[in-house]
Amino acid sequence: MEIKCLPFYQLNLDEFYASMALRQEVFVVEQDCPYLDADGKDQDAWHVMGWDEEEDLVAYTRLLPKGISYEGYASIGRVVSSSKVRGKGAGKKIMIASVEWCKKLFPDQKVKISAQVYALDFYRNLGFEEVGEEYLEDDIPHMSMILKD
Repeated sequence: MEIKCLPFYQLNLDEFYASMALRQEVFVVEQDCPYLDADGKDQDAWHVMGWDEEEDLVAYTRLLPKGISYEGYASIGRVVSSSKVRGKGAGKKIMIASVEWCKKLFPDQKVKISAQVYALDFYRNLGFEEVGEEYLEDDIPHMSMILKD
């Protein structure tokens, strides 16, 4: 999987379309969760994209600087992998790259995520720990997590 990280205004139209299509495929269709994905934050984000050898976007995250999603924290969000590669390590690879990019792009900023509860172990294994109480986001149980130093 080839991974690249670009700010919004450096994405070409095909890259942006592929990212929106993958996000909708998983979050809206697979998870049966109608919500407005275009939340006005993409323009402030760095987009981490994992492309397979067939040039399909198979993994993706969105990195945001401090204050966009969380006061006092940078964030990694819209973490998604295609069913084509699920269970093959693509999610772990894109998250490792995303954490590394956060450290480069937002040095000295703590990183916070909103994790779906079913994936807590996945994020714990990447160095995140839960903070606060479980909550519903778009009718799906979530927990806030912060990357340990």
